[in-house]
Amino acid sequence: MQQYVAFLRGINLGKRRLPMSRLKELFEELGFGEVETFIASGNILFSAKTTNDSLLESRIAKHLEAALGYAVDTFVRTEKEVATIGAAKIFPEDGREGITVHVGFLHKKLPDEIALKFAAVRTEADEFRVIDREYYWLCRIRTHESKVWTLPEIKALKLPTSTMRNLTSIRKLVAKLIS
Repeated sequence: MQQYVAFLRGINLGKRRLPMSRLKELFEELGFGEVETFIASGNILFSAKTTNDSLLESRIAKHLEAALGYAVDTFVRTEKEVATIGAAKIFPEDGREGITVHVGFLHKKLPDEIALKFAAVRTEADEFRVIDREYYWLCRIRTHESKVWTLPEIKALKLPTSTMRNLTSIRKLVAKLIS
């Protein structure tokens, strides 16, 4: 059985609130083993026989929509992929006071042209890097104060749906995975 982490977009935001025990049950209904939630923000650890990430994403998303009545974008990574993401130090400033790094999960790798344009977007407070199916956002101010996502060059990229997590949370998740 392969170990996975599913990152769900928009869980426990606004009117989309549900107990993590219910989310765990929904994953168990799909026949997954070792189901466990991590932080009440849509991070689910589980094991499955299949090794097809896109099939897992599709099955989970369809099941959650049927059970909850709304679409839930689902991004699946293997335990090893999550460990690699957590171990990465993409920006030299990572770990310094006042610096926040987020990782964004995508379904597919961005086309090279889009990835290069995305990584080229910079402000005094913000920088991006794109690696495989993830992007990393370094923010030197409070993230809610950043205006980077409203920039015309970001909007022009028409980025696909993603979900973001603070890299600190990912590192705590990795510590849990290896304990």
